[in-house]
Amino acid sequence: MDQSHEKSYQKQHIFQNAKPQAGKKASLKVKRWTKDVGLGFKTPTEALTGTWIDKKCPFTSNVSIRGRILTGRVISTKMMRTIIIRRDYMHYVPKYHRYEKRHKNLAAHCSPAFRIDVGDIVTVGQCRPLSKTVRFNVLRVTSSGSTAKTFGKF
Repeated sequence: MDQSHEKSYQKQHIFQNAKPQAGKKASLKVKRWTKDVGLGFKTPTEALTGTWIDKKCPFTSNVSIRGRILTGRVISTKMMRTIIIRRDYMHYVPKYHRYEKRHKNLAAHCSPAFRIDVGDIVTVGQCRPLSKTVRFNVLRVTSSGSTAKTFGKF
Protein backbone atom coordinates (compact mmCIF):
# COMPACT_ATOMS: atom_id res chain seq x y z
CA MET A 1 0.00 0.00 0.00
CA ASP A 2 1.01 3.64 -0.39
CA GLN A 3 2.73 5.36 2.47
CA SER A 4 0.06 7.33 4.30
CA HIS A 5 0.31 9.88 7.07
CA GLU A 6 -3.18 9.14 8.32
CA LYS A 7 -3.86 7.50 11.65
CA SER A 8 -6.89 5.53 10.46
CA TYR A 9 -6.71 1.80 9.85
CA GLN A 10 -5.37 1.45 6.31
CA LYS A 11 -7.38 -1.48 4.98
CA GLN A 12 -10.64 -1.58 3.06
CA HIS A 13 -13.59 -2.60 5.24
CA ILE A 14 -14.58 -5.61 3.11
CA PHE A 15 -11.19 -7.33 3.48
CA GLN A 16 -10.56 -6.78 7.19
CA ASN A 17 -11.41 -10.30 8.38
CA ALA A 18 -10.69 -12.23 5.17
CA LYS A 19 -9.57 -15.80 5.78
CA PRO A 20 -7.51 -17.80 3.27
CA GLN A 21 -9.39 -20.49 1.36
CA ALA A 22 -8.28 -24.07 2.02
CA GLY A 23 -6.46 -25.62 -0.93
CA LYS A 24 -6.13 -22.36 -2.87
CA LYS A 25 -2.93 -20.44 -3.45
CA ALA A 26 -2.70 -16.95 -2.10
CA SER A 27 -2.89 -14.36 -4.83
CA LEU A 28 -0.08 -11.83 -5.07
CA LYS A 29 -2.45 -9.29 -6.56
CA VAL A 30 -3.81 -6.82 -4.03
CA LYS A 31 -7.59 -7.02 -3.80
CA ARG A 32 -9.44 -3.78 -4.45
CA TRP A 33 -13.11 -3.26 -3.70
CA THR A 34 -14.91 -0.61 -5.75
CA LYS A 35 -18.51 0.24 -6.45
CA ASP A 36 -20.63 2.20 -8.89
CA VAL A 37 -22.20 5.25 -7.23
CA GLY A 38 -25.01 5.25 -9.80
CA LEU A 39 -26.83 8.32 -11.15
CA GLY A 40 -24.83 8.09 -14.41
CA PHE A 41 -21.41 8.81 -12.84
CA LYS A 42 -18.60 6.53 -13.96
CA THR A 43 -16.03 5.19 -11.51
CA PRO A 44 -12.64 6.80 -12.28
CA THR A 45 -9.90 4.44 -13.50
CA GLU A 46 -7.63 5.69 -10.71
CA ALA A 47 -10.18 4.39 -8.19
CA LEU A 48 -10.11 0.97 -9.87
CA THR A 49 -6.33 0.67 -10.17
CA GLY A 50 -5.01 2.81 -7.30
CA THR A 51 -3.55 1.48 -4.06
CA TRP A 52 -4.60 4.31 -1.73
CA ILE A 53 -7.15 3.89 1.06
CA ASP A 54 -9.79 6.55 1.65
CA LYS A 55 -12.65 5.70 4.01
CA LYS A 56 -14.70 8.68 2.77
CA CYS A 57 -14.40 7.98 -0.97
CA PRO A 58 -17.75 7.20 -2.65
CA PHE A 59 -16.06 4.78 -5.10
CA THR A 60 -13.93 2.66 -2.73
CA SER A 61 -15.71 2.86 0.63
CA ASN A 62 -19.14 2.61 2.17
CA VAL A 63 -20.31 6.21 1.56
CA SER A 64 -23.54 6.48 -0.41
CA ILE A 65 -24.54 9.45 -2.55
CA ARG A 66 -28.11 10.60 -1.99
CA GLY A 67 -29.90 13.90 -2.12
CA ARG A 68 -28.63 16.88 -4.08
CA ILE A 69 -26.21 16.93 -7.00
CA LEU A 70 -24.52 20.36 -7.31
CA THR A 71 -21.93 22.00 -9.56
CA GLY A 72 -19.42 24.69 -8.72
CA ARG A 73 -15.97 26.18 -9.33
CA VAL A 74 -13.02 25.17 -7.12
CA ILE A 75 -11.60 28.14 -5.20
CA SER A 76 -9.36 26.38 -2.65
CA THR A 77 -7.47 23.09 -2.44
CA LYS A 78 -5.41 23.90 0.67
CA MET A 79 -6.95 21.26 2.94
CA MET A 80 -6.03 17.59 2.83
CA ARG A 81 -8.59 15.74 0.67
CA THR A 82 -11.08 18.60 1.04
CA ILE A 83 -11.85 21.39 -1.42
CA ILE A 84 -13.93 24.54 -1.29
CA ILE A 85 -16.22 25.20 -4.24
CA ARG A 86 -18.05 28.44 -5.04
CA ARG A 87 -21.61 28.35 -6.36
CA ASP A 88 -22.71 31.58 -8.07
CA TYR A 89 -26.35 32.43 -8.59
CA MET A 90 -28.63 35.38 -9.31
CA HIS A 91 -31.16 36.64 -6.75
CA TYR A 92 -34.20 38.65 -7.86
CA VAL A 93 -35.01 41.86 -5.95
CA PRO A 94 -38.71 42.61 -6.58
CA LYS A 95 -38.55 46.23 -5.40
CA TYR A 96 -36.10 47.21 -8.13
CA HIS A 97 -37.12 44.57 -10.73
CA ARG A 98 -33.48 43.53 -11.04
CA TYR A 99 -31.15 40.69 -10.20
CA GLU A 100 -28.12 40.75 -7.93
CA LYS A 101 -25.13 38.42 -7.85
CA ARG A 102 -24.78 36.13 -4.86
CA HIS A 103 -22.61 33.15 -4.02
CA LYS A 104 -22.25 30.34 -1.49
CA ASN A 105 -19.08 28.44 -0.57
CA LEU A 106 -19.34 24.69 -0.04
CA ALA A 107 -16.81 22.24 1.40
CA ALA A 108 -16.55 18.87 -0.35
CA HIS A 109 -14.45 15.76 0.16
CA CYS A 110 -12.10 15.04 -2.75
CA SER A 111 -11.05 11.45 -3.32
CA PRO A 112 -7.39 10.78 -4.27
CA ALA A 113 -8.78 9.44 -7.58
CA PHE A 114 -9.14 13.03 -8.79
CA ARG A 115 -6.47 15.63 -9.60
CA ILE A 116 -8.09 19.00 -8.93
CA ASP A 117 -6.72 22.50 -9.43
CA VAL A 118 -8.15 25.89 -8.56
CA GLY A 119 -10.59 26.99 -11.26
CA ASP A 120 -11.83 23.52 -12.23
CA ILE A 121 -15.56 22.85 -12.50
CA VAL A 122 -16.63 19.97 -10.24
CA THR A 123 -19.86 18.08 -9.71
CA VAL A 124 -20.52 17.04 -6.12
CA GLY A 125 -23.12 14.75 -4.58
CA GLN A 126 -24.65 14.92 -1.13
CA CYS A 127 -23.75 12.20 1.36
CA ARG A 128 -23.81 11.66 5.12
CA PRO A 129 -21.89 14.20 7.23
CA LEU A 130 -18.18 13.42 6.83
CA SER A 131 -16.98 16.12 9.25
CA LYS A 132 -18.23 19.31 10.89
CA THR A 133 -18.62 21.17 7.57
CA VAL A 134 -18.30 18.52 4.84
CA ARG A 135 -21.52 16.94 3.52
CA PHE A 136 -20.62 16.52 -0.16
CA ASN A 137 -18.31 14.27 -2.19
CA VAL A 138 -16.69 15.02 -5.57
CA LEU A 139 -18.14 12.85 -8.36
CA ARG A 140 -16.81 14.44 -11.56
CA VAL A 141 -14.13 16.96 -12.51
CA THR A 142 -14.18 19.14 -15.63
CA SER A 143 -10.90 20.95 -16.20
CA SER A 144 -11.16 24.65 -16.83
CA GLY A 145 -8.94 26.38 -19.38
CA SER A 146 -8.99 29.79 -17.73
CA THR A 147 -8.41 30.54 -14.06
CA ALA A 148 -9.70 34.11 -14.26
CA LYS A 149 -12.04 35.13 -11.46
CA THR A 150 -15.36 35.49 -13.22
CA PHE A 151 -19.00 35.11 -12.27
CA GLY A 152 -20.19 31.80 -13.71
CA LYS A 153 -23.83 30.94 -13.20
CA PHE A 154 -24.59 27.21 -12.97
